[in-house]
Amino acid sequence: MKIVPAILAENYDDFVLRVRQAETFTQYVQIDCMDGIFVPAKSVPPETIGSLSTSLSFELHLMVRDPSSFVDKAENEKLERVLFHFEADVDHLGFMKLLKDRGVSPGLAVRPETPMEDFLELVSHADTLLFLTVSPGRYGSDFRPEVLEKVAEARRRFPGKLIAVDGGVSLDNLGSFVDIGVDYVCVGSRIFLGGEPAENYRSFTEKLKGLGEYQGGR
Repeated sequence: MKIVPAILAENYDDFVLRVRQAETFTQYVQIDCMDGIFVPAKSVPPETIGSLSTSLSFELHLMVRDPSSFVDKAENEKLERVLFHFEADVDHLGFMKLLKDRGVSPGLAVRPETPMEDFLELVSHADTLLFLTVSPGRYGSDFRPEVLEKVAEARRRFPGKLIAVDGGVSLDNLGSFVDIGVDYVCVGSRIFLGGEPAENYRSFTEKLKGLGEYQGGR
């Protein structure tokens, strides 16, 4: 399993600070994107991501109602994967084709309450399934342990897909994700809020080493 730092920032200064911090301890991050509509909070605009100059490769987690227009403005040579919500107002298949045509890996993100049966027909078109284990939109939301059963079922049913989890990941529950075969977990507040982010990240990688599951920072 891998640890992917998740950058969530509502203003430019926090965004740039967290990007520069992440550059010192990892090569890959997730950038959380919010429009103030799909979720109450609003992140930096897509143009800020499009103009970002960084050594990091990254994926976008789009918590936005209109993923297509956001990505159009956020194109960046370092962008490798886009995870957009099944619940968004978008032509799912058309958007995934658009991403693939641009050389970007498409992923489907789902809220904790969304049943798997609702998005089954889309799974074959996505490279990654991202399961939220918190209500999306802010750092530090409460962990929803009932989602673990859905994640475990997805691992059994879709062995060829990347399975990711986002939200509420801690040192205490890290082993639970290892046990059900998660490929990577996204960690935000427990890396970037409180203490030194590089040290916090190392705490997670050291914990994984102790579990015998650390595969590097990507």
